Amino acid sequence: MTARPKPNALIWLLLSAAVIGLDQWSKAWVLSSLPEYTPVSVIDGFWNWYRTYNTGAAFSFLSDAGGWQLWFFTLLAVGISGLMAFWLSRTARGNWRSALPYALVIGGAIGNVIDRQIHGHVVDFIQWYVGEHYWPSFNIADSAIVVGAIGIALAGLFDGKRREQGTGNGE
Repeated sequence: MTARPKPNALIWLLLSAAVIGLDQWSKAWVLSSLPEYTPVSVIDGFWNWYRTYNTGAAFSFLSDAGGWQLWFFTLLAVGISGLMAFWLSRTARGNWRSALPYALVIGGAIGNVIDRQIHGHVVDFIQWYVGEHYWPSFNIADSAIVVGAIGIALAGLFDGKRREQGTGNGE
């Protein structure tokens, strides 16, 4: 088992808290200001504010499963967030290539958990489209999860290449 670095990257949880705060603030604005299921153009032909709800996961996966999915996705998000927080405790504070994506995923996952527990669904409001082709609506938490997941994948890819070339840390 690897020893915990001093200082570790748990300070990056402040970024997670900022993502949660921004996500919840934006959703409160949406719930108080945007009409349901009515596009409000931001950039004509590309971007609308569009208040909708998702009881499932990405792309409404399991949205019509009857209710059990609320607890499944809550437990999954809390479990993944706990695992990533553990990894942060084992990551050096200055290793932003690992810490930043973990913090983004944690913040996004917990932001959506808050929605599931308070509303029974996730509030989505960003809608991108071109012509008649619409991307599924999403929110700030979803954006943080996607950017974080891409960052984790890229960090793994490039760290692996550095190790193969013998240019990784400590070699």
